[in-house]
Amino acid sequence: MSSAPTASRPTVGIVGLGLMGTAIATRFLEHGYPVVVWNRSADKAAPLVARGAVWSDRPFAICQRVIISLYSSDVVATVIGQMQADLRPGQTVIDTTTGEPESAVAMNRQLKQQGVDYLDAPISGSSEQTRRGEALVMVGGESAVFQACADLWSVLGRRVLYVGPSSSAAKLKLVTNLVLGLNRAALAEGLVYAQSLDIDLSAALEVLRESAAYSRTMDVKGPKMIAGDFSVQARLSQHLKDVRLILASAAAAGLSLPLSQTHRELLEQAEAAGHGELDNCAVIKAYGRKGE
Repeated sequence: MSSAPTASRPTVGIVGLGLMGTAIATRFLEHGYPVVVWNRSADKAAPLVARGAVWSDRPFAICQRVIISLYSSDVVATVIGQMQADLRPGQTVIDTTTGEPESAVAMNRQLKQQGVDYLDAPISGSSEQTRRGEALVMVGGESAVFQACADLWSVLGRRVLYVGPSSSAAKLKLVTNLVLGLNRAALAEGLVYAQSLDIDLSAALEVLRESAAYSRTMDVKGPKMIAGDFSVQARLSQHLKDVRLILASAAAAGLSLPLSQTHRELLEQAEAAGHGELDNCAVIKAYGRKGE
């Protein structure tokens, strides 16, 4: 339910208006927060401005707390660098980007030198789940800074977990994305296998949901896979980026992840076939299905 803006709700800046950033901005508008938005391409801000958000070329000059939702750690560093002149002591940057843990450590160190607090706070859930307030938020950084942002967490997700010092949440987001992505790939493979056995896919999904094989991926992505509905909640190419991050960080630790390596190959096949901008459930297209 929407709330009217009140003086007790401080302005929140949102930097990055992709699927997730737009969902986050929508949540804060619905909860009555004054929202200032910025994006590299300004046209993406128009629907949010129509709903009451304010565009600014300098969000850090206006807002004490700024939520960042960008494609990668490199993009975060570039954008922060461009806006560095407006950073000032007492501000808090909440970075929801799925990025490199070591980059979160570096960004925390860089901002701390300017008196700016930094929290890595990636979100586990699709943009649609985030828009509905159903996602999980993991937060790393100083506990006192986390607690100072208490009013924001219930807006961002159904549950928020403080998981430790800077980069802890960035690391855990890669762990959750590893398992979540493999759940999607396993579901896609299971449905393709069921189809090869001439089993009705709706019946197969119903049985899977009631079995010990169940995962919530079946609720969110199963019907989309069966219907061939690849409208975007989270892009396949973005998850491929995450899987590459996972494999790189594992390799740096001397660890091999054979299932994730296979998953990367499936995603690369789907991307090469032109499906990268589709929803990540389009991993099923890497298998091929009857009639496709």
